[in-house]
Amino acid sequence: MVEQASPRLTIRDASEADAAACVAIYRPFVLDTAVSFETTPPTEPQMAARIREAAGTHAWLVAELGGEVAGYAYARPFAAREAYRWSCETSIYLSPAHRGAGVGRSLYEALLARLVERGYRVAVAKMTLPNPASEGLHASLGFRPVGVHRRIGFKNGAWYDIAITQRELAPATDHPAEPR
Repeated sequence: MVEQASPRLTIRDASEADAAACVAIYRPFVLDTAVSFETTPPTEPQMAARIREAAGTHAWLVAELGGEVAGYAYARPFAAREAYRWSCETSIYLSPAHRGAGVGRSLYEALLARLVERGYRVAVAKMTLPNPASEGLHASLGFRPVGVHRRIGFKNGAWYDIAITQRELAPATDHPAEPR
């Protein structure tokens, strides 16, 4: 299903067939940065399982430019406890060649719209600090700071803080319908 398209950009639901492209985008974040706190990149089968799981409950979208996967965004449960079921945590990763060109904004807007359709009420995004590009993207999409975990992750020889932001997707109601 195509979510959004332009002459060059297509945003669509991911499938397990996108696992290799998603691993290729994600791998440098794991190996070379503290943007991800994973230390070993997932394998293609592991990424395929992540795509399948997220798509089944929340959403996993990819952005294609000229037939090439330029990035992906997904949502997953915010926390395991049942009362959190209307909240989700979002993430986005773009290939270096496609940053700063509006791909991330388009991809994230499509993800947030999908989450609203599915009945989620709050999206939470966490990001390693400093990360001006991610902080700016999230702020421009209506995410507001709600806290910082100080010196919570140690990677590549340094301690890192994690900023926590959230965005209301839909007004809270006394008796919300179950997310779909």
